[in-house]
Amino acid sequence: MPRAATHSDVFNAVAEPRRRDILEYLAPDEPAVGDIADALEMAQPSVSKHLQVLLNVGLVDARRDGRRTLYRTNADALRPLHEWTGTFSRYWGRQLSRIKAHAEAKKKVEP
Repeated sequence: MPRAATHSDVFNAVAEPRRRDILEYLAPDEPAVGDIADALEMAQPSVSKHLQVLLNVGLVDARRDGRRTLYRTNADALRPLHEWTGTFSRYWGRQLSRIKAHAEAKKKVEP
């Protein structure tokens, strides 16, 4: 089955670590491209490219403020990612419980 294009699929868009870094940086604030580039120590053209992908899939919104464009995360678009990863929280909870139970049993057996 062919993969969806990065520019049209939220999951492929966040597969790139630098895009996840940008989303994290945008979460509490509404910075301009230059601020993002400086904070993440990335070249401005690279940040712009990543922002365009995030804009295309709807994970980021942009608004003009004079001559600057400010970017912010789109929480509604992040919801499918959150819900999907949440399906695995029960699995990890069970796995951690099993690991803890195994470690406790091992402690009781060892002198």
